Amino acid sequence: MRGTFLCHGIVWNAAGPRLALASPDGIPAAVDVREGTLLGFRILEAGRFCLGSHRVQGPQARQHVPCPLQVPAERGGQCINCFLNDDLRFLHDAHRSGAAPEGLRAYLAQPHWLYVATFASGTSKVGTASDLRKRLRLAEQGAVAARYVARAEDGRIVRVLEDMVSQQTELTQAVRSAAKLTGLQAPRSLAELDDINADHARTVRNLLARVELEGFAAVDQTWELPGPGRRVIGSDSRTAYPLELAAGTHGLLLEALLGSIALIRTVEGGPAYLADLNGLKGRRIELGPYQSQLPPVQVSLF
Repeated sequence: MRGTFLCHGIVWNAAGPRLALASPDGIPAAVDVREGTLLGFRILEAGRFCLGSHRVQGPQARQHVPCPLQVPAERGGQCINCFLNDDLRFLHDAHRSGAAPEGLRAYLAQPHWLYVATFASGTSKVGTASDLRKRLRLAEQGAVAARYVARAEDGRIVRVLEDMVSQQTELTQAVRSAAKLTGLQAPRSLAELDDINADHARTVRNLLARVELEGFAAVDQTWELPGPGRRVIGSDSRTAYPLELAAGTHGLLLEALLGSIALIRTVEGGPAYLADLNGLKGRRIELGPYQSQLPPVQVSLF
């Protein structure tokens, strides 16, 4: 695929991870980012641009609306106009305020799962996933170990539980992408990460046992790390890609993906690096036969 696009970042679906794109007139496109994909591109302009907004019609239906102004992003990947017109802006506060558009209410009415996810460094978080994206959500997050600790009747109840867990335990509700990448440069063993996750999940289930709230049931289900993620964390490569994705030209030969973090080489048989492809989110790029111009390696004489 060639052409100019606005990059919407890495998304996961049943077919695997894809780099989501949109043409200048807003038509969606995507590039598979599986093993063997050669992703060549150049950054067209500095800065991040608005990704538009969403209209939610129900659990499986939503419409993306491109930014009519195509202006730089101001808040969370959006301009202020698109932010104010985005149904998803109500998502994380609807259980407190009760305010949500009708389509989002229909989305929230489906069953949701409460999970505990642990990343390569051992950092852990509590989070939620809709029933339809139960497993894909954790793959998209870049978790290494995870367990589902509750199934709730709807998205309101699960977010009440999420708030309670983050208030009464050491678990946060977010882990930054930069921290995930740093963790992969010095990861703990899979066995250690699973033990950490199991301990946190046990703490949360013990907490849930004392909760006087209807509409949920505690569960004990283990999520399985997909094969590509195992290849990333099992790789001997611990070096971050030495170029800034926000500028210049790049040619990335993809080997595996963990969340949005790719194990890549710039030439076949060359050294492997770790690169967070969500660094392209909001960037205007041109796809083509571009290559990475890596800085020279300084070799010590002593």
